[in-house]
Amino acid sequence: MRLLNTETLFLSEFYGAEIPPYAILSHRWGREEVTFADLTNGLASTRRGYAKLKGFCDLAAADGFEYCWIDTCCIDKSSSAELSEAINSMFARYQNSEVCIVFLEDVDSTLDPQSPATVPNSLRSSAWWARGWTLQELIAPLCVSFHGSDWGCIGTRTALQPVIHDITDIDPRCFGASDLSGFPVAQRMSWAAKRQTTRIEDEAYCLMGIFGINIPLLYGEGKHAFRRLQEEIIRRSTDDSIFATARSPNPTDNDWVLAPSPEYFVGMGHVRSLPPWRDWSYLLIHTSNEKSLVDHGATVTGLGISRPVLHPTNLSILDAISRISRLRY
Repeated sequence: MRLLNTETLFLSEFYGAEIPPYAILSHRWGREEVTFADLTNGLASTRRGYAKLKGFCDLAAADGFEYCWIDTCCIDKSSSAELSEAINSMFARYQNSEVCIVFLEDVDSTLDPQSPATVPNSLRSSAWWARGWTLQELIAPLCVSFHGSDWGCIGTRTALQPVIHDITDIDPRCFGASDLSGFPVAQRMSWAAKRQTTRIEDEAYCLMGIFGINIPLLYGEGKHAFRRLQEEIIRRSTDDSIFATARSPNPTDNDWVLAPSPEYFVGMGHVRSLPPWRDWSYLLIHTSNEKSLVDHGATVTGLGISRPVLHPTNLSILDAISRISRLRY
């Protein structure tokens, strides 16, 4: 793992147990960020993003950290192998950090998080909440600290938890959790439903850590990346809530059983899935008209699946029925 010295701004590599405690940065990329090449070629101070890099290093050093990690300059993006390794291990890098410092350049750090007059207009409107990659950066670390445009502290994730939940609708029990498998697939997908990425493939790649899986990076494949992500989830999980989308995929699509993007899971944050059918299919689950929802079977046209999904907000049972016409797994 390549880390940046907070005092000298020199890069060093560490492996395994030798990796020292480090602070990690979460931010939105801007123009002229300092890259790995800039640091190695002595051009860092000429870039517009140098002020951000220096501000983060100064803050990390003041908190007692000798080393820090920044995605802009600690990855040699000219190496496709290194970039692939970095993206596949990104969740772990944030998870293993001592503290994640979130830099909100569009938020005034003098705001009072307890004041309803300032929170909605400043913290809530930050573009940081709408980015795909920042989802894992919010969830994975054990400790998260939010800082405004002048690096002043706004508050910790714990202190701001009510506001964060209101903004993101993310279950706070997932914050810093070592294992997210206890949260249904549809619920985890919903956390990314309103987020965007610059490259369309990244809407899948930025979720690999959330689901604890790895898939090869194939930039240029477009929306097929999100299909591959779902296929890998299905291979590894018995959680059928992956089919519980807020709206049905286009039936004219050959792969219509799988959602084209995370936005199809908007509003699914409160979905709770039942155990695998082997554990409960012998039970008779009734709706208001006493019709059982437990139904599955193979036909000449494919596999039919009918599974109930509990929605605690309205105490109703949603009939999540998916008709798979072409299985390619």
